Amino acid sequence: MLRVTMWGAGVPPVTLGSGEILLFGRSPDGYLPTESRDIDLSYSAVTLPRCAPHVSRLVGEMIVGDEVVRLRWRGAVEAQLSSLFEAPGGARRVTLTGGMTALLDEGENRIVVLRGREPDPGQYADLVLSVQVEVLAPAEDTDAVRAAADTDPAAASDRDDVVTGAAPALEPRSREWYVALALAEPWLTGADDYPRPPSSREIYERVLGWHGYAWNLSRPQRVDDALRIIARLAFGPHDDPFTSPNAGRAQNVRFAIGRRAAEVRLVTIDDLERVEREARARAAGR
Repeated sequence: MLRVTMWGAGVPPVTLGSGEILLFGRSPDGYLPTESRDIDLSYSAVTLPRCAPHVSRLVGEMIVGDEVVRLRWRGAVEAQLSSLFEAPGGARRVTLTGGMTALLDEGENRIVVLRGREPDPGQYADLVLSVQVEVLAPAEDTDAVRAAADTDPAAASDRDDVVTGAAPALEPRSREWYVALALAEPWLTGADDYPRPPSSREIYERVLGWHGYAWNLSRPQRVDDALRIIARLAFGPHDDPFTSPNAGRAQNVRFAIGRRAAEVRLVTIDDLERVEREARARAAGR
């Protein structure tokens, strides 16, 4: 039998036992079944406080079985699942996308909803949840006590019940969109062992090759200006590497922005394939 505890910033610890299902998100109560789909299962819901409006009302479903814990990701926004367990590989990190199911490891697991919190209106930060999975000894009482899933009334608002909005995004075909595409290209193509992020000159040449016009990116300062806009949108002002006291070297900042832009889908592999096709067509005179 298993015991699972979930907690996070503003989220009181919630404890589940085998045979229980937890729904969580911006406003998950509406997804509780009116009639139990399985008389052996018990449902509960937790509202995550201060969720960003682009976070789904039901973002995740945690099913606690007798031997395994399954996490079904229901949200449109992506998240990262990481854990540290006793295995040759050590830590693991999985990107959760809509409809995906993952098994949680024994011990502590961490779910990071990318740009999932809105600590202040119009500003975003990652929403971090911790999930502890324990195997109960046979002699131990296996009736899990479910904690009350009350949230701070001041943190809740009418927006919890509104339709999920669109995530913050770059304007397609804008200067910043092309710069983000050039910077994130190694992660979009799976070449994330790329030895270094592209230089300002390489970004300029890549954008020029795709678009035929590169605005004023021949000047390194203009590339940096675009990167600052991308970083603020990708990380939110609280985690912006340009303003972090621990940002480190400029190359490390670019590396972080490129990876993050791919993770939160400011640009995608479909975008990259589209601009490559257009560049080939232009070169062929079509």
